[in-house]
This record gives sequence, structure tokens and C-alpha cells, in this order.
Amino acid sequence: MLLLFLYLFLNTNICLGADTISANHSITRSQTIVSTGGVFELGFFRPGNSSYYYIGMWYNKVTPQTIVWVANREKPVSNAFSSELRISDGNLVIFDESNTSIWSTNVNSNRSASVQAVLSDSGNLVLSEVSSTSKPLWQSFDHPTNTFLPGSKIAYNKITKTSQFLTSWRTTEDPAPGLFSLELDPSDNSYVILWNRSTRYWTSGPWNGQIFSLVPEMRRNYIYDYKFVSNDNESYFTYSVYKTFAIQSRCVLDLSGQIKQLSWLPSSGWNLFWTQTREQCAVYAYCGEYGSCDESTLSFCSCLPGFEPKTQSYWDLGYYSDGCVRKTRLQCGNNGEIDKFQPISNMSLPEKKQYKRAGSLRECEATCLNICSCTAYAYESSNCSIWTEGLLNMRKGEGNESSEHTLYLRLAASVIPDHKQSSQSRKLYILLFGIISVVVVIPCAVYLVYYLGRKKVVNKRGDRRSIQEDQVISLYDSEKQIREFMHSGQFREDEKKGIEVPYVVLDSILAATDNFSEANKLGGGGFGPVYKGKFPAGQEIAIKRLSSTSGQGLQEFKNEVLLIAKLQHRNLVRLLGYCIEGYEKMLLYEYMPNKSLDSFLFDRKKCILLNWESRFNIVLGIAKGLLYLHHDS
Repeated sequence: MLLLFLYLFLNTNICLGADTISANHSITRSQTIVSTGGVFELGFFRPGNSSYYYIGMWYNKVTPQTIVWVANREKPVSNAFSSELRISDGNLVIFDESNTSIWSTNVNSNRSASVQAVLSDSGNLVLSEVSSTSKPLWQSFDHPTNTFLPGSKIAYNKITKTSQFLTSWRTTEDPAPGLFSLELDPSDNSYVILWNRSTRYWTSGPWNGQIFSLVPEMRRNYIYDYKFVSNDNESYFTYSVYKTFAIQSRCVLDLSGQIKQLSWLPSSGWNLFWTQTREQCAVYAYCGEYGSCDESTLSFCSCLPGFEPKTQSYWDLGYYSDGCVRKTRLQCGNNGEIDKFQPISNMSLPEKKQYKRAGSLRECEATCLNICSCTAYAYESSNCSIWTEGLLNMRKGEGNESSEHTLYLRLAASVIPDHKQSSQSRKLYILLFGIISVVVVIPCAVYLVYYLGRKKVVNKRGDRRSIQEDQVISLYDSEKQIREFMHSGQFREDEKKGIEVPYVVLDSILAATDNFSEANKLGGGGFGPVYKGKFPAGQEIAIKRLSSTSGQGLQEFKNEVLLIAKLQHRNLVRLLGYCIEGYEKMLLYEYMPNKSLDSFLFDRKKCILLNWESRFNIVLGIAKGLLYLHHDS
């Protein structure tokens, strides 16, 4: 019983029933404060399997725990029971187990007794004087970590020439600042994402008065109210959720280097509203040094030949920016060993190449070989390029400009097999070949003679029986292929057996959607955009184009084709066809001219068109569809 009590005590936070930290009040490991409406909670937390503790803020009623702000993200504590968060000298301060200050709001104030920190339902922790209604002394909204909450802002101060910015976590178990950051570019009022605070790889485009020009998903603003403000003091972007939507929302700079807008629904958890960049491999140096990114693989990242993850535990957590290291060090002529080069085709060329004079591929190779720091070379169109640093930002795969490049990667000679065999080894191979020939070829020849003789004496009845046996074997193979196809994680273009809806070629879909023009775009979600299409005969359809970056795209595709195709009910949208060509995976649905129901329910003008009878019939139809799905399908 004592052990059970200790376990429950150590893993339970005690809510103090207040939203305020005052001068005579502190927070330790087992204590938290909760905002007045119960939306947010603040206290010590431990991310994942980490052994360190942080002061952070999370949603009070969302499971699993979702952290939106971290105070001491660079200086964690190892003993949260001996550490505390309290008011000291007019500041909010974290003291570790040695009673040493490791984090502070750093406000110039000596009014310790008259200062308090209040956690609001907006997710803002505000430090202010108790009896004053003036501007806060400090607030967490001015110091975001990786999450942009409704009502907060990411600003550029025109007076001090400083920027607020979001910074990704390092890993899922380490909230320390990662390599990716988002900030406002004052030159054109656009937001940019930077790698290592230096290299820009994405921009939102400038604000056009309604949305950022390169984020078309913002046009679907029936949930969010977007605003961009620019005055003499600052420029900033902010957003809020319309009061008609009682949902939690957050915009987070993920450790993947992508900015994501998510909304919480109790029935389904966090739902992705939009994400930028759209392709994971468009994130600069996502796979780190000596790593390559491939959109066609589930994990995206892999190490180059002869390399392995620098920190395997980071890769296991989905953090690849740490990169790869050599399995075997380069020799550079030491002990008479000469390094060799491994050609890698279908690969984009790394950053920071240097041009050298060389008249041929061999001359370019010799140039790289004579420089010990040279790690790779490429020779194209009589141009020799070499790299003398870690290879960065490489992308593998077809369908992009990398498909024509060949990179020659420098590796230790022991890693690349030597194709020039010694005479002794060659004699050994010849001897082994002779032995294998005697053991394998002669028995095969004897069996062939026996088989041909046997075939001549087979009668017609035997021929018919052999044909029947072959048909049984062929039927078994077909059945096996279909069964493997049904349980596989990916379809192939030649595996269409067992699907009860038509297969539509890509050219027909391109013609029907005008090459997926924006004018035909109906919307989108976590698995990709949806377009309206019209075939020459006049039939209108809705086409879901599955995104290659969706982690569940292949599984969704299999489920929808094999299961929804069998569902036939007047209150369910019918699946009319599908298409698989190359990396494209598309589903063709019955087109609904009245669009989604939410376009009527949440539109101030359209909602008046739905009287009580119409709403009742809609609810009744939904209920019939659900009844069919749960009991009759």
C-alpha cells in the first residue's frame, strides 16, 4: 500500500484551485495553477521519457498533454520536488534544488510584495502589480516558444529593430530551441522560416489585405479571424477564433521544420487545418549532414552509403537534423591507402559547392582526391564541383531537378569493394566455379534428359491432367496476389483486382480538373486537397488528391477504396472511382453541389435558409447513414 501511495503521489499534480501566483505562494512538482475557466494549466512537467523537469503551460482538458509554452527550456531541473517557481524581488523566478535562480522574468522592479502572476484563459501568463491596471510588467505572449496561440502576436518592433519569433523544440523530449525559427520580415511584411537563424527556406508571401499571398489555405477563414497590424511602433500578425466555434486552436512550429495550424475536437483529437511547407523535403537540411530526404519513404530521411545516424536515439524520436557520421574515417593517403568514390545518382547536389578547373571526370576526381577535406565531387557539362564541408540539404527521388545529377561520395577504400582482384583470388574463383559447375550443371543435365524422355511417352489423358494442375497453380497464385494486395500497405498500378469501382486514368482527371487549377479547388484537409471535376459527358465529380506528406495517406487510401466502395446508401457520399499513377493517389467521389453542411450552418446568410423542417430532415438523414454504417454495412 505504501508503494502504491508513493507511485500515485509522484505521478499526480495537485491543483491549487487558483489562477494566481502571489508573493507568499510558490509552485513545486506536485502543484499547479489553472486559469479561471479551466482552459490552461501551469506547473512542472516532464516531456516523454526525459529525466528533466520544466515549468510549462498546457491545455487543462486535452489528452494527451499538449505543451504550448515553456519557461526554462534551456535550463531544466533534475529534482522538481526541491525546485520551485515563486515571486522574488518583483520577478517570477525558478529556483533549482540548490536554491539557485535558473530562469527569471528579468523585470526591473523591487516591489516583491505587490507583484502577482495570473494565468488567463487565453494562455497568457501575466506578471503585474496587484493594485495597478497599467501595462503588465511581463507576459508570456511576448516570449513565445514554439506555439502561436489565438490572441497573441509575432511582432517586429520598429523602434528597437528586434523581432519576436517561434523556435521549434529540439526533440519531442527536449524543448530546448531547435534549428527552425519563424519571424516577421519587415521588408515586405511576410513571415519566413529560417534554418539555424540564417538560411531562409520558406516565406508566407506579403500580406495582401486579407491573407498572406503564398498561404491560400487562409481563404477558408470561416473559423479564424486574421488581422495584420502595422503602425509607427510595430508590425504584427494575430488571429482569433470566431465565437461561434467553441474549439481550441494553436499554430505550432513543429520540430519537422513545418508551421502547422491545428484545431482540437474531442471526438478526433488534434486536426490539421493547414501546413507549410507542404512537402517535408522542402524543409532545409531536414535530414542533417550526410543525410538525404526522400518523399516516397515513410521516415523521409536516410544516411548516405557509408554513414550512420550521429545519435540513433534522436532518429528514433523522429529528429533527423542531427545528421549522420562516417562509419569508417577517410585515409587521405595514410598508410598508403587511397580513398575511393561511390557514385550516387538521382540526388540533388548539396549546398556550398566550389568550382574547380578540370577537363574530364578523371581530372575532377583527382582534384578532389588531392584535397584531404574534399568530401564529394560532381562533373557535369564540363564543370567540376567539389565540396569541402559536411554535405547538407540533399534530396533524393524522381520528379524534381535532382533526377539528372550524379554525386561522387568520398569513402574509405575499405568501404568500397575493390573490383581489381588479385591473381590468387582470381584462381580461387575459377576453382570454385569449376566445382559448382560439376555439382550443379551435371545433375541438371541428367534431369533434363529424363524430363524430355518422359514427355514423349505422356498420353493425352496425362496432358489434360497436367493442364488442370497448371490451372490450379495459376488460380492459387492469383488468389495469393489478391490476398497480399488486400493486406499490403501500398497499391501498385497493376493490382486492381477485387476493387469494385472503376479505375480512371490520370489524363482524364487532369482534363476534368483543368490540371488541378485553383478555380476548381473545393477545399482540403490533413490528407490532401479536394477538386471539382467535370467529364466531357457532363458528369461532375469531387476528386480527393492524397498528399504525399500525409503519414496516413496510404492507409486511408486502402481503407476508402476497399471498404467505402462497398457502402451503398442514399445518405452517404458514393465512391465512384480511383486512380493510382506514379506518386499520385486519388479518389473520385460523388459531387455534392450544395457543398459541405458547415457552409450553411456557420454562414450568417446561408443559415437562415435552413428552417426547422430542413434541419430535422438533415439530422434524420445523418442518423440513417450512421445506423447503416454501424448495423447494416
